[in-house]
Amino acid sequence: MSASHENDSPVNDSTVNDSPEDLTILPATTEPYHIAYEDDVLLVVNKPAHLLTVPGRHPQNQDCLIRRVQREFYNAEVVHRLDYDTSGLVILPLTKRVLSDISKQFQARTVQKHYIAIVAGKVAKARGTIELPIAADEANRPLYKICHATGKPAVTRYQLLSYDSATHQSRVQLEPITGRSHQLRLHMLALGHAILGDTLYATADIAAKSSRLMLHAQYIRFNHPLNGEVLAFSEPAPF
Repeated sequence: MSASHENDSPVNDSTVNDSPEDLTILPATTEPYHIAYEDDVLLVVNKPAHLLTVPGRHPQNQDCLIRRVQREFYNAEVVHRLDYDTSGLVILPLTKRVLSDISKQFQARTVQKHYIAIVAGKVAKARGTIELPIAADEANRPLYKICHATGKPAVTRYQLLSYDSATHQSRVQLEPITGRSHQLRLHMLALGHAILGDTLYATADIAAKSSRLMLHAQYIRFNHPLNGEVLAFSEPAPF
């Protein structure tokens, strides 16, 4: 996803083989990450926008969240990702056992995540569920598309939080039940409300309304791998 992607299978909020992040030079922000939680076996950090979660294949895309974190926590590993242009909470295991356990929680879809997004237009329904399958767009690799013929099931719950009539923009909370690549971007686009700053899928005028993708992973909830305690963290959207 670019991420996270919005994206959550165990390896990524935007699990991809070839992503725009691999093929394009993406300057890394100087804004630091923030530790939301730390213990002996895992971290939860708040990733800034305009920073890859893992190194890209392009030689100039080596500065990333995990390498910055590993300067202080050398054994930190990645179990899921956020897109380069998405900000928000990321779990980073510090042991192999915890990496395996958190990965299984993602696979079982017991990790709960909420995103905040600013989208174009007024979302008509206060809440709803989008169920539209997503597939790789073979004619426009490495992008993705809604495809009922070859797509994998993808489900997103949404809730309208507010509407600004002056800007004709809506603030929404998004809960990805599945974790397909670019799921939140594509589902909101299909609903008729592209995310502001989305340079991959939105029209040029909507993409130009923000210098960043207006998507933030605000909330994450999971079970501690060692004691089973429910952990929940929230980081307000910076927009």
